[in-house]
Amino acid sequence: MYVKQWEGDTVPARWRSIATRQAILCYQDSDTMLTRQRYYAFFPIFVPEINKKDMAIALGKFNILTVAKAVDFGMYLDGGEEGLILLPARYVPEGCEVGDALNVFLYLDNEERLVATTQQPLAQVGDFACLRVAWVNQYGAFLDWGLMKDLFVPFREQRERMEVGKRYVVHVHLDDESYRIVASAKVERYLSTDELPPFHPGDEVNILVWKRTDLGYKVIVDNRYGGLLFENQVFRPLQVGDRLQAYIKQVRPDGKIDLTLQREGRGKVKDFSKELLEYIRQHQGHIPLTDKSPAEDIYATFGVSKKTFKQAVGDLYKRRLVLLEPDGIRLL
Repeated sequence: MYVKQWEGDTVPARWRSIATRQAILCYQDSDTMLTRQRYYAFFPIFVPEINKKDMAIALGKFNILTVAKAVDFGMYLDGGEEGLILLPARYVPEGCEVGDALNVFLYLDNEERLVATTQQPLAQVGDFACLRVAWVNQYGAFLDWGLMKDLFVPFREQRERMEVGKRYVVHVHLDDESYRIVASAKVERYLSTDELPPFHPGDEVNILVWKRTDLGYKVIVDNRYGGLLFENQVFRPLQVGDRLQAYIKQVRPDGKIDLTLQREGRGKVKDFSKELLEYIRQHQGHIPLTDKSPAEDIYATFGVSKKTFKQAVGDLYKRRLVLLEPDGIRLL
């Protein structure tokens, strides 16, 4: 809710000159009052003060709100203390009526008004994501996150100057000063270090690859913790922005997490044995691979190391499910 409301379409004289923390620009107009429209054009980083503690809705996240009013250009949703929130007509589900409850994403539009959408953004507040730069200007970069209004990354939140068309891993959050939804490429700042990660060896987790290092790949674990995939644990091509499943190898006393892409121990072999058996069945009961095949061919087919492949073949052979032939493996 805006703490200060202005009458008509004017901005108080005290806002005619403003020096921001970034000292982007200063505008004077002694003869006429600035309209809000002109003001936002000259000062795009300014937002009227918002009391975050009093907000009953979650900005930058999905909220379940009730349709309170239908108009020609959309639906107004009941935002509680925030008042009515517009859901533009293009996002209104077919058959929607007053009284219906909708799951909508809330953000500020280009005029800093609270607005709703049923679109699915590529990230929400609190998320890490790999997003493409749509355009840049003198204030920073703007990322395509699946909504009409692009996501802003100030220059101070960039590790390097972002370039149009390139993809970067960022953290999405609410700016403490402007209360806008913004992103930062300084990922380490937003990784949790307050507590020891609650994982045990062998636990399955979701990871986002965010940086290549001499040791391997830095990753974000379960959208919260920092982790590392060592080079000798990676048997497939990886790119920054890849999302995949991994397994906890160990959690060090300092909270750092080591991971592997394959389950450790007997469980790994048992899982792949099932996959291999099903693969042979789906390929007319025969595959042209053996334990003598190049590791590259095995990885290209199954995405596992040659060691894991040989162990799984041995497991199926002992159970008399396959026959080993010079030119491949045949189903019995």
